[in-house]
Amino acid sequence: MTKVLSSMVIFAVLFAVVRSTARADQTATHSVHSAYIESSSLRIEFDRNMRSRVIARFNGNEVPIGAFSASETVKGSERSWYNFALASQTPERITDIYGAGERLSLTGTSGGLRKNVSITIYDNFPNLAVFDVSYTNVGKSPLKILEWSNNRYTIDAQRVSSQAPFWSFQSGSYERRPNWLVPLHTGFSQQNYLGMNASDYGGGTPIVDVWRKDVGMAVGHVEPRPVLISLPVSMPTARQAQVSVQYLHNWSMQPGESFHTFRTFVAVHKGDYFETLLTYRRFMLKQGFQMAKAPDSAFGAIWCAWGYGRHFKPQQVYDTLPTVKSMGFTWVTLDDGWQNNYGDWQLDPKKFPHSDADMRAMVDRIHREGFKAQLWWSPLSAVPESKLLQDEPELALENRDGSRRKISWWNSYYLCPANSRVVEYHKELVRKILVDWGFDGLKLDGQHMNGVPACYNPAHHHKSPEDSVEALPEFFREIYDAAQKAKPGALVEFCPCGTAYSFFTMPHFNMSVASDPESSFQVRSKGKTIKGLMGDDVPYFGDHVELSDNHDDFASTLGIGGVVGTQFVLPSLVEKHGRFDLTPDREKLFQKWLELYQEKGLSHGQYLGTLYDIGFDLPETHVIRKDKKMYYAFFAANWKGDVELRGLDDRAYHVVDYVDGKDFGVVRGPVAHLSAHFSKHLLLEATPQ
Repeated sequence: MTKVLSSMVIFAVLFAVVRSTARADQTATHSVHSAYIESSSLRIEFDRNMRSRVIARFNGNEVPIGAFSASETVKGSERSWYNFALASQTPERITDIYGAGERLSLTGTSGGLRKNVSITIYDNFPNLAVFDVSYTNVGKSPLKILEWSNNRYTIDAQRVSSQAPFWSFQSGSYERRPNWLVPLHTGFSQQNYLGMNASDYGGGTPIVDVWRKDVGMAVGHVEPRPVLISLPVSMPTARQAQVSVQYLHNWSMQPGESFHTFRTFVAVHKGDYFETLLTYRRFMLKQGFQMAKAPDSAFGAIWCAWGYGRHFKPQQVYDTLPTVKSMGFTWVTLDDGWQNNYGDWQLDPKKFPHSDADMRAMVDRIHREGFKAQLWWSPLSAVPESKLLQDEPELALENRDGSRRKISWWNSYYLCPANSRVVEYHKELVRKILVDWGFDGLKLDGQHMNGVPACYNPAHHHKSPEDSVEALPEFFREIYDAAQKAKPGALVEFCPCGTAYSFFTMPHFNMSVASDPESSFQVRSKGKTIKGLMGDDVPYFGDHVELSDNHDDFASTLGIGGVVGTQFVLPSLVEKHGRFDLTPDREKLFQKWLELYQEKGLSHGQYLGTLYDIGFDLPETHVIRKDKKMYYAFFAANWKGDVELRGLDDRAYHVVDYVDGKDFGVVRGPVAHLSAHFSKHLLLEATPQ
């Protein structure tokens, strides 16, 4: 009996210790910080050294995403500053253009450097915190500064996971044209520098996002212009990922002198990165970033003459128009090869011997057949032998050493977008294309359009070499405005070949495009990204279907709510044959998808990007809501098992495969499950009963 009692006592003591330890661990979550700011979705805690960590708060649960880290730091030539002794903190209620919110201001010192951090969480943006950081040299000697970093955080992996521990949205632009969405692996590292990463590849969206299955985190900047930051993402170990905002700048900070970093942010979310894009777009709307309006005609299917190449003949275009018309296309695009060179943009005399009269005749013919006409064009590029650069060499953008910057694809040089003469020259070309020749739209093309290098041309009298970088969005605003003035409702398609779109240019075109996708996954993932940043009112062109998997994957464009298009050629009109040939079998297949595109009209629907995680949910799923119906697009190489229909109302729905006609019967929302077996894709229509 005594032994039993002793055992019970020991067990009780041990149980009390475990409970006490658990309470201590829970309390530690709230007590180790010296300062904090929070909302219903987010809390940021700072310790006494002004290191911080981010805690997501969803549905009453709090999830520390990573450990405390030196999140706002400065690197110098002789030392670096990571820890700042917290000296003061001031909370306050504020109201500004973003609405009402809470602000926490912190001050701390490290040697001769004082840091001030202001964190604001707005009531209308509870999952996003904006950081204003400044530093002051309070010492007696100059400080040589090399770089600063904001929002440097670690993200811990979940303890148990059979999949990749993290997925990430990567926003840098690279010549290799990588996927924007990637699963992270140990050793992964990408700098995501938003300046030039190759001679003519640069720019990007000022956001990176890393998420695991239960929670995600994004960092970036909310400046109203492009700035030359990096957004590095890495996964140094199997258990941890890292993100930050970095800016390299070599300068001497004199005693008493201060500098401000750019305004940066951290955001948290459930699901994949799409919620971050929605939040960022809404926040930037408060700064005036309103997307352009697209004409109804912009949602029509597109045939492009690019299949015939640069050496096309006008007769090839004319002879193809009847087939294009019979298949239901509404746009005809004349692509690269109509011009004498890049820069002068005069008509090729071999193709248009009567110059403007011949081009007007071609556009008239396209219009008579019932189409809208679009012309390909590559702004800001000029070949060395162009009359433009021969007569006005001062228009060229110059590197620091005085050389001209190369645009590799067309063996051209950059023109400087900050030069007023360059702007006016391009506006004159817009009027010529839309008014004199009669085109209905422009296809602006080139990886160089997404970002430009700093310009050191002394003839331009720039206040700073970065004037060219910051002027690029304004340059495209001038083009867009000139197009609308010349022809109200003109289509302006923007195709920054393979690069990650710059958000700052987005308000200045009314059609986005998959931009030379290298796979069907890129068609879908780029579509999800651009719809998050631009919304549903600006059409997303899935690009020529020949660029997708198997060169015929209309399903990826249709399922994402994109505009379909092709660059097919008639085999009888070409000498060399290949994947662009419209064989009888391909014509039948293409006709089927064109009819589905026109019948369903999903490019006019609402893309519901928060319902499925593109990384962790299998199979990959996209959803469009239109006319009270729900359209589900599932993608996998091979799938056999359940698929889940999310986002339904609490009612019955009749579900059919609208491509092959299979009837899946009636299900009931808000979430339904179906057993399915498919290869490549399964497209379902759920109609409320």
